[in-house]
Amino acid sequence: MHVGIVAQRDNARAELLAGRLRNRLGSADVRVTVDPATAEALDCAGDPVETFDACDLVVSIGGDGTFLFSARGAGGTPILGVNLGEVGFLNAVGPDEAVEAVLDAVGQHRAGVLEVREVPRLSASGDGWRAEPAANEIVVQGPRRGHGGGAGIEVRVDGSLYSGGHADGVLIGTPTGSTAYNLSEGGPLVHPGVEGLVVTEMAATGGMPPLVVDADSEVTVTVTDAESAVVVSDGRRTRELTPPTEVSVSVTEPPVRLAGPKADFFEALGKLD
Repeated sequence: MHVGIVAQRDNARAELLAGRLRNRLGSADVRVTVDPATAEALDCAGDPVETFDACDLVVSIGGDGTFLFSARGAGGTPILGVNLGEVGFLNAVGPDEAVEAVLDAVGQHRAGVLEVREVPRLSASGDGWRAEPAANEIVVQGPRRGHGGGAGIEVRVDGSLYSGGHADGVLIGTPTGSTAYNLSEGGPLVHPGVEGLVVTEMAATGGMPPLVVDADSEVTVTVTDAESAVVVSDGRRTRELTPPTEVSVSVTEPPVRLAGPKADFFEALGKLD
């Protein structure tokens, strides 16, 4: 069996736990790969996280940001998230239970009974391009936020016009991402059991309220008037476009696959205060 480990960068607790896990898994006859930053901290060889889709399990140690980083390279490989005291919507395992939880997951995988839960990824595409998939959100915006930096936009859902006007941008998020950037932009919380997508306009002038649509919907954002447009996938500036331009956002494969115990959504919400 092959397990990948990603520890939060410059976090001594994460690095210490990664070292413990690496040693315990090695004793259990498990091949272990770590990402370059974790490898530097542990003084061992590492592989780019982009190669972790070849693993049987990926362990993310840190917060939701570390989890998203791990997910970018995991593909359809199950990910077990270890939470180091942050909000932890994606990380259900505490540090004290981490070694046991990972070993349990290894045993389940070897027995062919590893249970996983799937959460959607989104992909943005346009004329001849496709952005990096996102687990939280895709944002289509003007060249910058604030006065003088927005864009003229139209938002369509499965071809039907929903909103149009001027805004800093439009955010299309998954239920997983509803608690992140979406929430800070006034979007609704969406329970992870809901199969839907949220569409939230950012600082819109005369725009429509946030909207939750079916998970199978295609959301199209047309930037009609701006110096330039930017597509951002999970906080990473991925592509600059020249308006007028059309960006289509929909669910893509593979989903993010979560291993280990399920996080308590409402308990995690309490940490947002």
